[in-house]
Amino acid sequence: MSLGRPFRALWTSSASSNLADGVAFISMPLLAAALTDDPRLVAGLATSYALVRLLVALPIGVWVDRIDRRTMLIVANLIRGLAVIALAVSVQLDVGSLPLLCAAFAMVGTLESAADNASVSLLPGVVPDQHLDRANGRISAAQLIADEFAGPPLGGLLFAVAAATPLYFMGGLWAAAGLLALALPIRRLGASTGIGLGPRQPALREAMQGIRWLAGNRTVGGLALIGALASVGYMLPFSILVLFAEQNLALDAFGYGVILAVSALGGLVGSFATARVTGLFGYRWTIVVSLLTGAVALFALSATTNGVVAAVLLAVYILHAVVWGICATSLRQRLVPDTLRGRVNAASRVLSLLGLAIGSALGGLLAVTSLPLSIVVGGAVFVCCAVLAALVIPRHPHAVPTNSISVDPAVRGEADLLEHPK
Repeated sequence: MSLGRPFRALWTSSASSNLADGVAFISMPLLAAALTDDPRLVAGLATSYALVRLLVALPIGVWVDRIDRRTMLIVANLIRGLAVIALAVSVQLDVGSLPLLCAAFAMVGTLESAADNASVSLLPGVVPDQHLDRANGRISAAQLIADEFAGPPLGGLLFAVAAATPLYFMGGLWAAAGLLALALPIRRLGASTGIGLGPRQPALREAMQGIRWLAGNRTVGGLALIGALASVGYMLPFSILVLFAEQNLALDAFGYGVILAVSALGGLVGSFATARVTGLFGYRWTIVVSLLTGAVALFALSATTNGVVAAVLLAVYILHAVVWGICATSLRQRLVPDTLRGRVNAASRVLSLLGLAIGSALGGLLAVTSLPLSIVVGGAVFVCCAVLAALVIPRHPHAVPTNSISVDPAVRGEADLLEHPK
């Protein structure tokens, strides 16, 4: 069954943007390495990108709830495209520099946060509630194909042609993503949404409304906490996986790339299977079992020295991550009122980003003692996530009332409503 023309517009826009992201993943570090041989400066590119995304998440969440999300998606992608094309011109004219690259990358990170939040917040208005799992699964599949399979090798190939070539390509893809979003329906602001009524509050106060709502809602707040812990559990093994592949699995760079490619296949299976699985077993047990599956995969991975077995286990792990991620996204889209969706998404994202940073640092510290230890501790974290999910996610999440915290009068009416899945 088709999910409709608006969803196709959102899907194609997302696919175009994700392909650009995949190209950037390889080509941006390559460009940085061409501009300097100082590893600290090259690593600083990724650090600045991560820091910017963390700092802008909450302000962007406020603006996602203030303005038409379609407009934000269009403008964010178009500006991303123009910024990277301008960088390409500077590189082609041999006036590019590392500070210019870092500035462009920081801008790309900011606009990526805006586009991602707007896209996730838009989806419930594009497809009916009963199709959210399937829609999120299709978007996840496109992201995996573009980010993991097509984008990185394409980025390397384009960079081999000329340093500016992948930049022009990325800019064109992001501009196309913005133009494709023109086919999305316009979000009407006013009485039907609670937006644009009465005086606008300070951004900090509006951001705090989303944080308070998240903290006061047992299910959605619990999902955010699980997401933060899962981010720690994810980075514990993946921050040192390349070393584990070299030292414990005896793989070279090509072999490491192969097991990562195989692992992404598990994510594709999860993308297409999640809607069917949640339809049979519901969100609670789907999430609990998927998190336990991830834990078992990591425990087994820590004990193996066989590259083929490791590839299969990583595929199982990524399958669990995609299934859990789709379920969490769909639940949040169902349960968070439209007028708060951008801010709640942003607050959840901040927790996840902090979890990634903590997991990465902790993984490195534990790996000094033993590489498998980081992986085992990651598995233990996912066991904790599964227990927490069993406690905070009810058998029928749509039956849970939203919290009744005080919010701005412009959003109070909808903040107390629950969007029931059909």
